[in-house]
Amino acid sequence: MSRTRRLLSLSTAILVATTAVAAAEPSAELVEAAKKEGKLTTIALPHSWCGYGDIIAGFKAKYPEIQVNELNPDASSGDEIEAIKANKGNTGDQAPDVIDVGLSFGPSSKAEGLIQPYKVATWDSIPDSAKDADGHWYGDYYGVLSFVVNTDIVKDVPKDWADLTKSDYANSVALAGDPRGSNQAVQAVYAAGLAKGETDAAKAGEAGLNLFAEINKAGNFVPVIGKSASLAQGSTPIVIAWDYNGLSWRDTLNGNPPLEVVVPETGVVAGVYVQAISAYAPHPNAAKLWMEYLYSDEGQLGYLKGYCHPIRFNDLVKNGKVPQEMLDRLPPAAAYEKAVFPTLEEQAAGKEVITGKWDSVVGANVQ
Repeated sequence: MSRTRRLLSLSTAILVATTAVAAAEPSAELVEAAKKEGKLTTIALPHSWCGYGDIIAGFKAKYPEIQVNELNPDASSGDEIEAIKANKGNTGDQAPDVIDVGLSFGPSSKAEGLIQPYKVATWDSIPDSAKDADGHWYGDYYGVLSFVVNTDIVKDVPKDWADLTKSDYANSVALAGDPRGSNQAVQAVYAAGLAKGETDAAKAGEAGLNLFAEINKAGNFVPVIGKSASLAQGSTPIVIAWDYNGLSWRDTLNGNPPLEVVVPETGVVAGVYVQAISAYAPHPNAAKLWMEYLYSDEGQLGYLKGYCHPIRFNDLVKNGKVPQEMLDRLPPAAAYEKAVFPTLEEQAAGKEVITGKWDSVVGANVQ
């Protein structure tokens, strides 16, 4: 699986970060120790993903004494963990210092003793629901499911999940994956269930299936995997996808046709990635300094530039740290305050219902 992997989900909570010392700088001792090590080894960070190209360049500019050794940009989360396991005791260039992985790999890596704790200076502004209490892993960025709309064709854009059943959207609505196997599509159906007011994961899965059955019965559902190409061609003028995908498609298409990315009014489901430092990091101080940079205002805004919402987003907005021109390129900030982060257990319970009953309840063979 390539680095275009989809975001996994986190614990149920609305991201309301506490005020933190956002301008905090790493200690002079840490900076000096990291410079003495002189190297940082990353893995699975393609420059086109979540603004990492500019983030890495920013780190290099701030700490030119530290060489950044980039391993396998297209590696998956599983590959990152295997790289740690395969390089225990290896202080060479194949041993990663830091990892950026899907949520499920945070707790499992801690349990296996593969990662070490470290709390960055802005720790208090990372929501409790998005971090290990001991500091072994913590969320770095997230996305929410949204409606990506071709406004050349759809003049009255849908605002919420129930709108998708309206006759205005005949032969228009597609998922960005097959809900019998795609996590992105499964989470979309789950979000539709949450919008119906269900909080139990299995019941939310059932409610989401029922809504998509209505969408299909109304003649609105298009049983193909929605992509930027099908949006542009007009065969799927409404695609339900992660917001960062939709925003990237918008930029790539450059107004031909114009796209609008809408975060629904209810049932806002988010997914997050997490950072961690290898327990066997050859350059532990450089790894800590990298974390300090990622969770500083500068690093967090680097993620936002790449359309991935930084985990400190609400804190940054609250304290006026996000440039207006950056906010203008995003859906309204208030929409993200409603984001719900299902636990892995909730995700699994919803997935079992959705994948198992899609054919019998909705009856649309997505291809």
